Amino acid sequence: MKIHDFIDALPKAELHVHLIGSASVPTVLELARRHPGGRVPTTEKELRAFYAFRDFADFARVYGTVNALVREPEDVATLVTGLARDLAGQNGRYAEVTVTPYAHHVVGMPRRAVTEALDLAARQALDEHGVRIGYIFDIPGEFGAEAARITLEHALTEPPQALVAFGLAGIEQERVHHRDAFRDAFRAARAAGLHSVPHAGEMTGPETIWEAVEHLGAERIGHGISCLDDPRLVARLRAERIPLDVCPTSNVRTGQVARIEDHPLPRLLAEGLTVTLGSDDPPMFATTLTNEYRVAADVFGLDRHALASLAGNAVTASYLDSETKKTLLAEIDALL
Repeated sequence: MKIHDFIDALPKAELHVHLIGSASVPTVLELARRHPGGRVPTTEKELRAFYAFRDFADFARVYGTVNALVREPEDVATLVTGLARDLAGQNGRYAEVTVTPYAHHVVGMPRRAVTEALDLAARQALDEHGVRIGYIFDIPGEFGAEAARITLEHALTEPPQALVAFGLAGIEQERVHHRDAFRDAFRAARAAGLHSVPHAGEMTGPETIWEAVEHLGAERIGHGISCLDDPRLVARLRAERIPLDVCPTSNVRTGQVARIEDHPLPRLLAEGLTVTLGSDDPPMFATTLTNEYRVAADVFGLDRHALASLAGNAVTASYLDSETKKTLLAEIDALL
């Protein structure tokens, strides 16, 4: 079996994908037609050009423009089922989808309507595409205490049935101004039984990861690639087996890494850290979860055992039930 065929056959879990950023080009065009008058291009050629980001700030601007198309609960459900369809085509079995309730709040969608759409879409994803869905509610960090409050209230008062975790994303440099609000929100979310999965160390140094581990109770880190600048932090992550959800193509497309060949994925693995692969915002970055595994093989030379280990890490680090984990891990072992 050729390496790409092996990758195609691997059962996969996607732990790092954003709902808005998961919207395929056809889905975005559908939303643009559904809600005319926005600033999103309405032809495929123009939309692909729209996704040519100069830097992270430009990416954030484009992301916000696409987000403005999501105005009705039906739009939310369309995104989830579209993600499941795309993932099923890659032998994806499970996705923990990052949802930003604050973004839906500011366009006037009621919490109950958003939750009902998420619940309906999760059922459809499983029934129609065989993909299980878990949800992560994340705070967009640059919007500070208000976003933290609204995200937490939604998570605690009207959560979707598949809500498993609480996150923090957005522009990392802005977090220092709202540190206490984020700490309080995570403390309350964890007390309610939600797992802690903040982004950290993507566009800032190790200090953001330390904050996530020591004050947000991080059980998994989104990105975390700057940990390599602090050997003591690397030792902590390794000893506590805190997984890093690493998204190589994303890091290049947003300018955090200059070239894919320069990505620290091999160093993270060499340090004995627990790593999973994620696609982040796949259509926006012209990638897929399968493509991230192909990058690991083609660019960094990972063999079948190393690729299977990454796939197994994602299953183990997920918040799936134990029986489903055992089944998927057995399928991965059988493929080897």
